[in-house]
Amino acid sequence: MRYLALLFAVLALCAPVSAFAGRAVVSAFYYPWFGTSPEDGGYAHWAQNGHAPPVDIASNYYPVYGPYSSSNAAVISTQLFELQRAGIDELAVSWWGRDSPENQRLPEIVTAGSQAGVAVAAHIEPYAGRTVASITADATYLRSLGIRTIYVYQAFVGLQPADWAAANDALHAQGLTTFAQTGLVGQAATGHFSGIYTYDTVTYGARVLSRLCSEAHAKDLLCAPSVGPGYDARRAVGDPHVKPRRHGQTYDAMWHAALAAGADRITITSFNEWQEGTQIEPAATALRLGGYRYFSYDGAWGLHGVDAENAYLDRTAYWANLFAKQAGSKPSP
Repeated sequence: MRYLALLFAVLALCAPVSAFAGRAVVSAFYYPWFGTSPEDGGYAHWAQNGHAPPVDIASNYYPVYGPYSSSNAAVISTQLFELQRAGIDELAVSWWGRDSPENQRLPEIVTAGSQAGVAVAAHIEPYAGRTVASITADATYLRSLGIRTIYVYQAFVGLQPADWAAANDALHAQGLTTFAQTGLVGQAATGHFSGIYTYDTVTYGARVLSRLCSEAHAKDLLCAPSVGPGYDARRAVGDPHVKPRRHGQTYDAMWHAALAAGADRITITSFNEWQEGTQIEPAATALRLGGYRYFSYDGAWGLHGVDAENAYLDRTAYWANLFAKQAGSKPSP
């Protein structure tokens, strides 16, 4: 009997452990890559595609507190307050390898998140030389910072599903939960990922979420579909594809579809990817700076002017609350 008790204890330690076990989780993709000349020696990302901040930035929207530095502790603190306001449980931080500025800023974000009660996950991007082996080592390093959830963007671009299996088994034994960004559920199952997410809300719109979650659940995978308010990257990269916000209707449609699909967690694209116009972070009211008139959230859910600046945070809180109630009403497995 003592042997069996010891064996079960060891197995419990080796099983994937989540601080969110049994809970509905709302996670938002977060970008700590912004810089300003006063604080960082240059306007990182705000100046993309030849723009000249602070008046001319690489976004169709203008942050309510202007172009900011992700190195600024006050900015991080404000963003965490906004995340709490929106009912978001977790930040999935864009991470470009151990030599990146995003990694340099990560420990402070983890510490601030812990103090604010917001979990921090890592969104591993396709950095140069990325392999399954390098990501496995990265995940072990990220775990040492206190991170327990890993999202792998483009998990199967140049990487074979079968090559992931042993790596994910090892990471799960360390207590890590791993999600693959893919619309091909079979790839994630072959690679022994914990679940899938979609990130791209243009390709994976509201109509496909139910199918993806059904396929994921059939293979005992977690489904973490991504919802987003829209997409417009014309000023940043010249992409002509636009997914209009429709005064909030686009966001509502995606949330409704994710809940109807039986999502295990919901991922938001994004909290602050300003260049692609997917952000829910507060945007300033419509204003003209230089020769450009920036968009705003005016008209979203019938709100106008200053009242509309926080519209997407407040709407996220509404949907997050519905998601929590839905998850709470499900029978226990």
